[in-house]
Amino acid sequence: MSLPTDPAANLTTLVRCPSVTPDEAGVLSALQAMLEPIGCAVERPVFREDGSADIENLYARLGTEGPHLMFAGHTDVVPPGDDAAWTHPPFAAAVADSQMYGRGTVDMKGGIACFVAALARYVEAKGTPKGSVSFLITGDEEGPAVNGTVKLLEWAAARGERWDASIVGEPTNPETLGDMIKIGRRGSLSAVLTVTGRQGHVAYPHLADNPVPGLLTLLDALLASPLDKGNERFQPSNLEVTSIDVGNPATNVIPAKATAAFNIRFNDCWDVGSLQAEIMARLDRAAADKRLRPGREEPVAYELSWRDRPSPVFLTRDGKLIGTLSGSIEAVTGRKPRLSTSGGTSDARFIKDYCPVVEFGLVGQTMHMVDERVPLADLEMLTRIYQRFLEDWFG
Repeated sequence: MSLPTDPAANLTTLVRCPSVTPDEAGVLSALQAMLEPIGCAVERPVFREDGSADIENLYARLGTEGPHLMFAGHTDVVPPGDDAAWTHPPFAAAVADSQMYGRGTVDMKGGIACFVAALARYVEAKGTPKGSVSFLITGDEEGPAVNGTVKLLEWAAARGERWDASIVGEPTNPETLGDMIKIGRRGSLSAVLTVTGRQGHVAYPHLADNPVPGLLTLLDALLASPLDKGNERFQPSNLEVTSIDVGNPATNVIPAKATAAFNIRFNDCWDVGSLQAEIMARLDRAAADKRLRPGREEPVAYELSWRDRPSPVFLTRDGKLIGTLSGSIEAVTGRKPRLSTSGGTSDARFIKDYCPVVEFGLVGQTMHMVDERVPLADLEMLTRIYQRFLEDWFG
């Protein structure tokens, strides 16, 4: 039986499964059919939770001894949008001008296809590694991330699985393959701020209490002073207001309530608790500010509701993992990758509680876009990087 050593062939098979989150659409069966000939034992647990879709996941392992390397990723993809806007159908895996087009080619079926090919080449050339390689693949990364990686990690750990290191195959390179390894991520914290007033006629403001000036005062307190300046590891934390609403279609009515939603991407100057305390302190001080509320003696009446599941900040310092991957990238590409903590969150935020984790995959310029695509040359190069890493890691 031939092994799945061609990353383009692997990716073609995966892209042709229209696995728009949360649909499995045959993609895990296709992946299982690639992994079993390599020698992997494959399991596909399904996790459930009220209010969310059932999600099928995949866990596969080759070997039984240590050291144990985990490759992590997801096979679900975002919707393609208007199919007619694509140069080639989004699930056809068409090749044109030496590039493969399709939803998920970059984010992140491409990374999975390359790691499968790399492991197959390793086994074909050297046999089973002196250690273990596992695949932790979810179908819930692009969705609410409730029934995916978190529960798959818990499920595997409860069965006695332990890992020494992990690579997440997300697209990490901004321009060229070999540019960047992600060694950490800023945290994410969201909240909704509500200011309560008293509804009334705009011609009689003394009989009402407009909540909008109070909301603006509080938002100014959150935005006027930077949270921090960042450091050598992380860029500055940033607070972004994502929505402001009074639910008022009329122009002659003072609204009774005004709300604003915001998200903070924070660095390791903070943890969730200290950041929440800083936000509350700023709001409490500002509530007594009367600049926009002349004649109002009472403080701004507000409530702050924190959203569930904040993401903590993390930084990986494992020298063997980072050094080995950096060396493998430089050996194949001739480029020394930058070590970065930029970008949003990923499933690495869950994996870091179990083992050191870094992220390295394809160039991310077209992910989530119409005509998402990957150069075939990048698929081959990423496969060679992963293969070199396996040789160095287990060597």
